[in-house]
Amino acid sequence: MGEFFVKRDPVIFLVIALAVSLMLVFAYKMTGRGPAVVLPTGAGKPAPDFTLQSIDGKTFHLADFRGKAVVVNFWATWCQPCKIEMPWFVELQKKYGPEGLQILGISADEDTSADELGKFAKGMGVNYPVLLGKEEVEQAYGGISFLPVTVYVDRDGKVVDKVFGLKGRAEIEDDIKKALGQGQATAQVQK
Repeated sequence: MGEFFVKRDPVIFLVIALAVSLMLVFAYKMTGRGPAVVLPTGAGKPAPDFTLQSIDGKTFHLADFRGKAVVVNFWATWCQPCKIEMPWFVELQKKYGPEGLQILGISADEDTSADELGKFAKGMGVNYPVLLGKEEVEQAYGGISFLPVTVYVDRDGKVVDKVFGLKGRAEIEDDIKKALGQGQATAQVQK
């Protein structure tokens, strides 16, 4: 019997190694152990105003919260990282609400009714307004390619940070503290 030798092409080996490496990096990011994706934040620019209905029929405008630090969180019921951070937002709203924080959850669910969103929010213990998202609001905030997207707005209505993906609770709290500590209204609220 003759021996059969396969000539291995180093280019194929390199392509396979690169593909496996990319898959590992992607898996690492998806598990939430890696840092959130860093994209342009729009920091220092005015946060786009919006008019949205809440799940209980009230009308909300971002401008109504001038003088408060606002966390604008785009999420969906099917988004697993969103479900991880929502209890953190509940805790942080309780902790920093008296200092002038307002968290606003904007649902990116397309085919979910206000009643269904209300049941979901109640089940998650949400203690902040849940708003029905609109595509034009998502576009005004730079587009929502994946979830969650969280925008931290200071007391003057300027963007402090914009985060794509899940961050740790401590990092979220640090961004909230930055938003609370910036803006001309800070001294008035803390008196």
